[in-house]
Amino acid sequence: MRITSRPADERAGTVYPSVNPARTDDVVAEVLLGDADTFVAACTAAHERQPAWADVPAPVRGRVMGAAGRLVEANAEALARLVTREIGKPYAEALGEVREIVDTCEFFLGEGRRLYGETVPSEMPDKQLFTFRNPVGTVAVITAGNFPVAVPSWYLVPALLTGNTVVWKPAEYAAASAHALYELFVAAGLPDGVLQLVFAHGDDTFAGLSRALDAGLVDKVGFTGSTEVGRRIGELCGQHLQSPCLELGGKNPMVVTPSADLDLAVEGALFAGFGTAGQRCTSLGTVIVHRSVHDEFLRRFTAAVEAAPVGDPAGDVVLGPLLDARFAARFDEYLGWIAPHHTVSGSSATGRITADAPRKGFTGTAEAGLYYHPTIVAGVTETDPIFLHETFGPLVGVLPYDTLDDAIRLANLPGYGLSSAIYTTDPAEVFAFRRRVSAGMVSVNNSTSGAEAHLPFGGNGKSGNGSRQSGRWVLDQFTRWQSMNWDHSGRLQKAQMDVADLTADLGFRL
Repeated sequence: MRITSRPADERAGTVYPSVNPARTDDVVAEVLLGDADTFVAACTAAHERQPAWADVPAPVRGRVMGAAGRLVEANAEALARLVTREIGKPYAEALGEVREIVDTCEFFLGEGRRLYGETVPSEMPDKQLFTFRNPVGTVAVITAGNFPVAVPSWYLVPALLTGNTVVWKPAEYAAASAHALYELFVAAGLPDGVLQLVFAHGDDTFAGLSRALDAGLVDKVGFTGSTEVGRRIGELCGQHLQSPCLELGGKNPMVVTPSADLDLAVEGALFAGFGTAGQRCTSLGTVIVHRSVHDEFLRRFTAAVEAAPVGDPAGDVVLGPLLDARFAARFDEYLGWIAPHHTVSGSSATGRITADAPRKGFTGTAEAGLYYHPTIVAGVTETDPIFLHETFGPLVGVLPYDTLDDAIRLANLPGYGLSSAIYTTDPAEVFAFRRRVSAGMVSVNNSTSGAEAHLPFGGNGKSGNGSRQSGRWVLDQFTRWQSMNWDHSGRLQKAQMDVADLTADLGFRL
């Protein structure tokens, strides 16, 4: 399968092989990569088509999003199989990811009839005040490949619904999945050119984005990816007085209190830490466990991770391979942060699963794929790199705490602020944690992973700039408020000046 940017860029010449990480000799797609010119051309085309798309009534645009959801649902198994093959996500998780697109489309189908403004009372007679939501214009969306179809839908659906055109640059290592989603959206009735798909390397994309912003072709940027790249995009957009929608990395904490159901906490930690091979932005980073239950939690957690099925993502496994060779190389670097004062458990070895470093019960073909041992690192301290930085892969740290104040301090210390969890039966602990944790999302007796399509999603600090996706809150990312006053009095009435004054007797007393 050979794919290219849409519309096709005849100049594209560099070919990127998107391979199956469970069997790296299986090339899923050959991707013809464009360059900065390709990106600018797509932005130009989208910019030209935006006024006509904005003139389509919002309920009609909503029906297009509804049709996209029905098409995704009808093709759910095929799309999920493609996601599993291309990025190694276990099939059950891939099906859940596809379901999230459907949920998002269903939600925004209705929002096409609820892009409400308000009629506001005026301080003067014979004058009406109104507010309206207008599309921002053309949106550039750049997404990672760990959620190759669900996360893009968080941008595409609300941006298109509100009358914007979109230029989407997905991760090249997930290009086949992105191309399939693009085809489903086009089949839903999008007019030609309203959604532009661009494949390019990161440096070319950044150069093209910079030029498109300089030329006034892009009015909003949405980015999901690393904190480092997010900073660069934020700086670039700031030069143009734009505020991007940034969804970045996380070092997501889970606090386990003395009253916690330990088996439930272990189940949540297993899914949050090792689902998608620990490659979610909401993956569990560190379990912060009260000292009184630390050893028992660690024992149970170790047993659960040791028993977790690992291998072929087409089967019933907790984790499959890493996404791509670049992430495997980076994860090897993170494993180098394990120090002598740490205690490692969870598998028979650390690093890549091989014939010389096997994993009991492993179901894949070790030498053919990018499979890694799930790793628990206990004895973590608050100055360790493994505690302070995101470790994108199947690695979870564990450290003890003594007071809830200390647990919250540790939860906030790395400076990320995406997702968090607390396991407790004490409501006072729940609300103390919720009030003081820096994360944009809090789970109680649940995993750090598992957002629902109608709640705001996003983080603070190193995890983002406070922008939110999903639900009605994302509408503020892709629309601008416009106010209008209509004076039908037949005379000039000056606000704050020509206002009736009914005098109060403020000295009155009973």
